[in-house]
Amino acid sequence: MSESDVTRDGIRGARPGRDAQVGKGTGDGRRRGRKGGKGRRGEPSMVPRPEFTSYYGRPVLNPPTWRPLDIAGYFFLGGLAGAGSVLAAGAELTGRPAMARALKVSSIAALSGSTAALIHDLGRPGRFANMLRVFKPTSPMSVGSWLLAAYGPMAGAAAASDLAGRLPRTGRAATVGAALLGPAVASYTAVLAADTAVPAWHDGYRELPYLFAGSAAMAAGGMALLASPVAENAPARGVALLGTAVETAAVKAMERRLGVVAETYREGRAGKLMRAAEALSVAGALGGALLGRRGRAAAALSGAALLAASACTRFGVFHAGMRSAEDPKYTVLPQRERLDARRERPEDD
Repeated sequence: MSESDVTRDGIRGARPGRDAQVGKGTGDGRRRGRKGGKGRRGEPSMVPRPEFTSYYGRPVLNPPTWRPLDIAGYFFLGGLAGAGSVLAAGAELTGRPAMARALKVSSIAALSGSTAALIHDLGRPGRFANMLRVFKPTSPMSVGSWLLAAYGPMAGAAAASDLAGRLPRTGRAATVGAALLGPAVASYTAVLAADTAVPAWHDGYRELPYLFAGSAAMAAGGMALLASPVAENAPARGVALLGTAVETAAVKAMERRLGVVAETYREGRAGKLMRAAEALSVAGALGGALLGRRGRAAAALSGAALLAASACTRFGVFHAGMRSAEDPKYTVLPQRERLDARRERPEDD
């Protein structure tokens, strides 16, 4: 306890130097920064850098309430539908009717499943219909809803015309229209995810569209290998190889750039799914390229591996996002790193 007394003349019994002196805090008139980092630009820091903590370990963000099966399934099936329509149009224009028919049917089936998963997550169909009441170009959800509303009828008309053998010109026009919208359908969910505050998705905004597009192409190639005759599956083998290469490159680039957030893609359930996706995609793509032309069984097995790889990727991305939202360090540490990087930049002349 202090034994100093406060009087009208000041403080008695205090240590020398206790009196406040204006302008003599640091000796040079400048405020010192924090030790272990930098205060103002170019100044050494004197205060220890604080260790990361959060309030009783509670998340900084409210994790999304999305259900894994619904939303990850929505990602996967939507990608399969969109890329399948592109490959179906190519098959039809190059004289591969069996492959084109199989992809048209699988695309409308995948779209139906994707829409059902989305509506199930929303809770009731009316909520999906409400998203079509207004078109907002700045909202990925609004753009995606209208995109599905435009793509669905064309994909359905293309499949119905092919199966019924009626209205071939209308069916051809619908096939081309669905193919034009297919790339956006296959990849818009990446933009939708990156538009959230979830660190593993938001910070990966550069690579996620390429990752989703590659995964979708891989799935469409796998479906074609699984459902079309060997004599017609040459384009599917090439698309599967291309999709595998794009997805793998996007994942590696994202993991290098994300820093500490990349842990969510390497560890836990997401890490297991991403490693399984990599193994299955390589096996499926190489199997299709080397053995897919020799026999139906080898082509079908390769196609199934590619479909499974694409599904694992979508579920892996989903679980990585959930983990990054639940652990506060993936929100706070990247923010500190960005702040430190801005402080270390030289001031403009």
